[in-house]
Amino acid sequence: MLTIVPNISEYALAPVVETLIILYTFVINEFHSDNGSEFVNHAVADLIAKLYARFTKSRARHTNDNALVESKNGSIIRKHYGHWHIPSAWAPFIDEFNRTHMNIYLNYRRPCAFAEDEVLENGKVKKKYAIRMTPYDRLKSLKNAEKHLKPGITFEMLDKIALAKSDNEYAEAMKKAKAALSEKLKKNF
Repeated sequence: MLTIVPNISEYALAPVVETLIILYTFVINEFHSDNGSEFVNHAVADLIAKLYARFTKSRARHTNDNALVESKNGSIIRKHYGHWHIPSAWAPFIDEFNRTHMNIYLNYRRPCAFAEDEVLENGKVKKKYAIRMTPYDRLKSLKNAEKHLKPGITFEMLDKIALAKSDNEYAEAMKKAKAALSEKLKKNF
């Protein structure tokens, strides 16, 4: 899920973490963050404790600890929003776009590569990226997938989102929404 805040602080991030917890359709077992004080604080720790989830954080100066996030920054954030700083006044507009279009695209439309462990002859384990599917399809493919969903959420409910439009219809709708976002930002700022 993508979300955007006007500034990076404990006060801006705690409500976002709370909203993300609500938006996720599956049970959260672990919450991993970087070492920033915006994540490592009592407010976020209390939210994670309510989930009975494990809270882990990155080690200082170990960039590979957040490799998934950093790769998403390159392949998604930079591609759709560019390399420049996003003014804080734009945050509500971009956040709304993320919630109504980008997150659906990322979870139901954009294929990802999923790793499987391959044990080599010498006993070493190598990651093999042979599985390619959307995150939603991957969730559905898990054994006993229903047990990973939050109480009250069903695959029938999620299928309505996934199957509401074809890939081409969704691409066209997202293109129009992105153009409307661009116009709104130009007009208001």
